[in-house]
Amino acid sequence: MRRLPVLALAATGLIAQLPQAEQNAAALGHIEAARKAAGKEHHGIFEGICTQFAKPAAGRTAAAPRPRRADPPDRATWHAEPVKVFDNLYFVGEKDYGAWAVTTSEGIIIVDAVFDYSVEDEIVNGLKKLGFNPATIKYVIVSHGHRDHVGGAGYLQEHFGSRVVMAAEDWDLVAQTQGKWLKPRRDMVATDGQKLTLGDTTITIYKTPGHTLGTLSVLVPVKDNGKPHLAASWGGTGFNWLNGGSAYITPDRPSPFWFGQYIKSAARFREIVAKAGADVLIANHTHLDDAKNKLPAMAKRRPSDPHPYVIGNDAVVRYVTVASECAQAGLARER
Repeated sequence: MRRLPVLALAATGLIAQLPQAEQNAAALGHIEAARKAAGKEHHGIFEGICTQFAKPAAGRTAAAPRPRRADPPDRATWHAEPVKVFDNLYFVGEKDYGAWAVTTSEGIIIVDAVFDYSVEDEIVNGLKKLGFNPATIKYVIVSHGHRDHVGGAGYLQEHFGSRVVMAAEDWDLVAQTQGKWLKPRRDMVATDGQKLTLGDTTITIYKTPGHTLGTLSVLVPVKDNGKPHLAASWGGTGFNWLNGGSAYITPDRPSPFWFGQYIKSAARFREIVAKAGADVLIANHTHLDDAKNKLPAMAKRRPSDPHPYVIGNDAVVRYVTVASECAQAGLARER
């Protein structure tokens, strides 16, 4: 597989100087590379962030604004049942949003906390259904400071004394975010390469800015009937700055800045998961790791069946490659 550029197109000014035809060719080349890397496993991420760059900006249809919804929305639209995925890893998220419970010998670590209105139903009651005491939640790692991932962290902090872990930049983002939902009090500040140990389990945290300035990605050791595996979670996927207005785009942080940050982070995390041998992919949006098919498959899995989430190191590396190539396609479309 072709290695990602060491500088990951850091010289964004060169893209802007290319003639339109060359920009088109560059964008389409990256889309094709992403398509190849996606293979049969990663349709969700490819369709979600890459196909929008198939046409030049002038020929693309602007994304329709999301319709306003009730807050909180009807439970039937988001509720999902908890699922045991590995010996020590459980899905406790919504239909569309992932949240994960890592069980250890000394308590539970939650990775992403879904919304404020769903955290009690999904995480707290989900753990109870699985036979765990939510009062033993010791840490909540938040991949980034958007409400669909940090929204429930304040509840867990307030009710169980759980320590909330987030990058400094996204603690600032949460503090600046408008809304009446319960925000967590500033707590633990994640550092790059930090090892968070609880009992017999150590999760490694990496700063991978791009989706936000403080996005975190993690490696989580898991076991399947005692056999060890390593799960990787890419902390933030979408290119929010394309529709984020002043929340993202400023004179010193134009669109190429965000693409550049994202590309560098993806190149680095790709090398990390390759070296670590990660062979499991989990995500904080269920369309990205195909959870909507894999979680039901877990319920039907027989002891002799392969594990739906164990996809191999090559496939995990290709997932991060898709993210990088799609970002490079977007950068090539910049004027």
